[in-house]
Amino acid sequence: MNDYKFIQEALKEAKKSLKEGGVPIGAILVENKKIIGRGHNRLLQNDSVILHGEMDCMESAGRLKGVDYRKCTLYTTLSPCPMCSGALLLYKIPRVVIGENTTLMGAEDLLEANGVEVINLGLDECREVLEDYILENPDVWDVELERVGGSTDLDD
Repeated sequence: MNDYKFIQEALKEAKKSLKEGGVPIGAILVENKKIIGRGHNRLLQNDSVILHGEMDCMESAGRLKGVDYRKCTLYTTLSPCPMCSGALLLYKIPRVVIGENTTLMGAEDLLEANGVEVINLGLDECREVLEDYILENPDVWDVELERVGGSTDLDD
């Protein structure tokens, strides 16, 4: 049940990004059932190439001890891309809960191959928020999708 509660907090971050004019992807970092970091996609707002929701979230948590990262779960509204997955592996975060992965399939195989527990909740609300954004902003999404080397079911 906690997974659903925490993914709702990540969804709040996604909606915050949308209100700021950004791509609606959000994430939170949880340690011992307490939120220690929040973030959302800030690529457009900050003219950034790395501030995906997961990266912004990890940055907001500050510099933790290695042992602390190993007690965390990252909640993200969308499947993490290879860059974000690499950060998760670097800091040895053992568990990732994803809101959905049909809009974009990230590097889940990479995470699982390195011992990370990956849980996909497959939530319609997470998918719908991003799908609506994509349909309203196809040019922006195409640029971002090309950067991460992904594809989407909406391309058909």
